[in-house]
Amino acid sequence: MPGNDERMARILVTEEIAEGGLDRLRAAGHEVVVQLDLSQLLTAVRGAQALIIRSATQVTAEVLEAGSELLVVGRAGIGLDNVDVPEATRRGVMVVNAPQSNIISAAEHTMALLLAQARNVPQAHAALIAGRWERTRWEGVELADKTLAVVGLGRIGKLVADRAKAFGMRLVAYDPFVSAERARQMGAELVSLDQAVAEADFLTIHLPKTKETTGLINRDLLLKAKPSLRLINVARGGIVDEQALADCVRDGIIAGAAIDVFVTEPTTVSPLFEQPSIVVTPHLGASTREAQDKAGDTIADMVQLALAGDFVPFAVNVDAAEANETLRPFLPLAEGLGRLFASLVGALPDSLEVCTEGDIAGYDTRIISLAAMKGFFGTITDEQVTYVNAPQLAKEKGVELRETNCATSADFVNLVTLRGAGHSLSGTLVGRRSEQRIVMIDDHHFDVPPADHMLVVKNDDRPGVIGTVGTLLGDAGVNIADMDVGRAATPGTAVMLIAPTMEVPADVIARLRTAPGIISVTPLAG
Repeated sequence: MPGNDERMARILVTEEIAEGGLDRLRAAGHEVVVQLDLSQLLTAVRGAQALIIRSATQVTAEVLEAGSELLVVGRAGIGLDNVDVPEATRRGVMVVNAPQSNIISAAEHTMALLLAQARNVPQAHAALIAGRWERTRWEGVELADKTLAVVGLGRIGKLVADRAKAFGMRLVAYDPFVSAERARQMGAELVSLDQAVAEADFLTIHLPKTKETTGLINRDLLLKAKPSLRLINVARGGIVDEQALADCVRDGIIAGAAIDVFVTEPTTVSPLFEQPSIVVTPHLGASTREAQDKAGDTIADMVQLALAGDFVPFAVNVDAAEANETLRPFLPLAEGLGRLFASLVGALPDSLEVCTEGDIAGYDTRIISLAAMKGFFGTITDEQVTYVNAPQLAKEKGVELRETNCATSADFVNLVTLRGAGHSLSGTLVGRRSEQRIVMIDDHHFDVPPADHMLVVKNDDRPGVIGTVGTLLGDAGVNIADMDVGRAATPGTAVMLIAPTMEVPADVIARLRTAPGIISVTPLAG
């Protein structure tokens, strides 16, 4: 079943993005508008279908209201604390990021700060070029045999752990979402946050900024540390209480810190800047040419997918798990079934049931249900329907979504079925090429590839009726690409599923409906 046609869009870019990514969008025919003056954001965002940002642009409810045509906000990087994601979701705006673009750069910058803090590199450099040879003052410590606490064992935390092992460091870790066995596989002992702080000589933070993590590293926690502790934060500003950290370093409660991120950015004023044992950099974690190129390319690809109405792997506000390689081929099938089902029922059902059977039923199949809703509502509204706003459209129109899964299927390895308003429609994928097939309509069995335009013809089960249908279509210049006949539950009747090569004109459908032996004709639009 064909997907949605990609729409040419106006894309607003408010921060410096690698030109390679922007060139991709221009090559696809989109209008790319670069407006770096953030004071003009509310004006510039009007009429834009996509907004591409980095960390400085604050995408607030006010911005989202001004950008009433926005379909997607793309963050060329990882963090999204500058985007009001709940408000974007409420408005049906997809929010995407580039979560893997800067992980190597961030991990390497963490190690750079770890070493700079251990050996006082920036302080010694500043003293020497100022004319002071202070070899004794800036004595450092070795990393070997020291304990590194990794707070957050995600992608970046794991890379840091790998690199720290090469320096001979002992690893402990705190992450409530990682099992002890998984931590052991990374070479780390999983402990509580209090224990991690108490045991660590160095502590590095790799957490997202959330309500739970804001202010997580505070004075009370640092009072549990050894005086030798050195803290590194290349994650997000606000996770560390900056005043508390400055006070603890000043008072000798911990030995020092290296900080790349701040509560307010950009900034040239912070209590951290007043302590000579604290190394600071201006949010350089992702500032490598490689990371910027990857972020620009990735966010361009994600925005293009979103504008085309396709599945977006890095969408953060889609209410479903990411589609794995097993489920992903079923998304176009489910979306196409949704479009056909809207024609089949001819009205809004009170509920839409999406049933998955077979091997795929063992996965989190919410993304398949979203694809089906996206296809269904895309046929009954003029606005573009996405994986984000489909649930809201269902709620607004009073359609209840029901999801059922069955690990076994009587006749198919995998099956996706839509039910509602007394109708049902099933499809599957066959062969090595995962070709789509319509295999059941209202409990009548078929085997027909889906098409843009199809006809369901219920007729008397007697000789000559199929010929009548073929003649009427042929006389109208309508060729039949595929066709199958399924016996109906009612004795004496049958059902034809026809895939013509073009849309059947309304007058031809009217003649079909009045032809001898024809009970009903239902056109389906895919």
